[in-house]
Amino acid sequence: MNDAKPLALVTGASSGIGLELARQLAERGYDLVINAEDDTRLLHAAAQIRAAGAQVDVIQADLREYDQTEHLVDTIEAIGRPLDVAVLNAGVGRGGAFVDIDLADDLEVIDLNVRSTVHLAKRVVRDMAARDEGRILVTSSIASTMPGSFQAVYNASKSFLQSFVQALQNELKDSGVTLTSLMPGPTETDFFHRADMDDTKVGQQDKDDPAQVARQGLDALLAGKEKVVAGSAKTKAQEMANKILPDKAKAEAHRKMAEPGSAEDDNTD
Repeated sequence: MNDAKPLALVTGASSGIGLELARQLAERGYDLVINAEDDTRLLHAAAQIRAAGAQVDVIQADLREYDQTEHLVDTIEAIGRPLDVAVLNAGVGRGGAFVDIDLADDLEVIDLNVRSTVHLAKRVVRDMAARDEGRILVTSSIASTMPGSFQAVYNASKSFLQSFVQALQNELKDSGVTLTSLMPGPTETDFFHRADMDDTKVGQQDKDDPAQVARQGLDALLAGKEKVVAGSAKTKAQEMANKILPDKAKAEAHRKMAEPGSAEDDNTD
């Protein structure tokens, strides 16, 4: 790698918003360390990012596992260059009624969305704080602003991330380290398919462009903003409405979007 370039880490970089974040960081002059669980898709992503002019280190690791998360950290340290930017983007969802979802699936959401983010943040923030410089982007969601009927654990995991980032922002306010929360709405990725939500209204509706979400997220990150609701005007309007609606109303609205079979119900209205 060219040591003159700044270095950025992006987790969950094999597709969707993560891939766009990595690709656009390359276009902005960064070398990349990219991570995901799927080795084949990760290698394909690396080729796209290199085409944007970056040198790329590929680290396959399943961040649901403590040892593999440590492997990611150790491999980054072995590169011998400080991280200028860390994008903690890896995440997963699971749709359906809480009583029907296997416990293992719910714990997988917690392990990846919550535990691995805290794990990586602990390592990254300490290093950046010691150097008194660095930028961190955490992918949250507008789902963090509402109770997630039929996505109960996922929405709760994103609410955790919002609170976590806001606390660290306050702790580090007098340092050269910034944290930004990226809050996309429904985005055109394979998220809803992987979450078994193809038959839901939200799974079938038109969604935001991941390139737009990534661009708005990186603009906010590099400007040192605390958070950005990224995506279309519809997504931004939903976030504004969630500031004033009571939780009970938001839970009912989420139910209409995420309940299994709601896509068919919507088509028959």
